[in-house]
Amino acid sequence: MDIFTILLVQPLTNGLILFYKILFQNMGLAIIGFTIVLRFLLNPLTRPYMESMKKMKEYSKEIDKIKKRHTDDKKKQAMAVADFYKQKGIKPGAGCLPYLLQIIVLIALFNVFSRVLSSNGEVINNINSLLIDPLKFTSETTLNTRFLYLDVTKPDVIKIPNFPITLPGPLLFLAAFVQVLSAKIMTPYVEKEEKLAKKTPQESDDFSVAFQKSSLLTFPIFTLLIGMSFASGLALYWFLFSLFQVVQQYRQSGWGGLTGWIRKVKVLKSTYETSS
Repeated sequence: MDIFTILLVQPLTNGLILFYKILFQNMGLAIIGFTIVLRFLLNPLTRPYMESMKKMKEYSKEIDKIKKRHTDDKKKQAMAVADFYKQKGIKPGAGCLPYLLQIIVLIALFNVFSRVLSSNGEVINNINSLLIDPLKFTSETTLNTRFLYLDVTKPDVIKIPNFPITLPGPLLFLAAFVQVLSAKIMTPYVEKEEKLAKKTPQESDDFSVAFQKSSLLTFPIFTLLIGMSFASGLALYWFLFSLFQVVQQYRQSGWGGLTGWIRKVKVLKSTYETSS
């Protein structure tokens, strides 16, 4: 048994089956319960990022002043902002940690579904090889992998009759949408950065803002396309994990980059109510 299996796949398998047996022997409910607990367990690791984002919001005016002071010299601007971050204990580099954690766990869960919950006739034997004795199944056991309209071991896709076209299912679209919200709420200063970029003579800054915007769609599109080949249980996990991340970020530092969208919705709502 390799080190990856011992450190990640085996513990995740035992955790998933524990929730399966607790939650009425339903694999969908097991994934939901397991994801909630996993999110709370990983919360201490993502807290430094959340605290840094909160500090960035608190010191946004000071950061903007520093950037405006060095609009003609990007090197000095970057050094001044970095010094300010260091002085205030802000660690913007921690922003990749939540996604990194998601990807690591996702890879491990992919192994759980592909190696353990596959439909190759050896499901129970595969699972038992990774489970501790109290959680092992009898050889006659049949796993319940149905949840709502899904079989969590199969992809969430829609096949159009008489057409060679396969589309992502509803759960995948939900997961992708929450990814957009998660990415947007975690970038609370995009609008201000864009205004500063327009005042600077260098194109590199405008490019960084454009790249930041494009990244809001890159990950969700990746989720849709790749998710069509993965077990829908992974999509369920991905959706729930990202949703909890959005809630946590909102409670920590507000709507962030979603503020502009929310204001536009309020304006449209107000305009509609006035016209009606």
